[in-house]
Amino acid sequence: MMAEQFSTLAEETINYQKKNDMPDTALAFNLHISVERLHNIKSMESDPTPDEKRTIEQFVR
Repeated sequence: MMAEQFSTLAEETINYQKKNDMPDTALAFNLHISVERLHNIKSMESDPTPDEKRTIEQFVR
């Protein structure tokens, strides 16, 4: 179940970036995380922490 929510979060993040023409560097800056961390979350290599998940959801929704 967590993986499903996580893939939805990754998909929402990617869609938000496409819609707003926002590169990873700008999004990472706005989220106060590193670009590498953003890549790991978007590629689903690692799960976001509860704080990261909440921050990303608030930003992209």
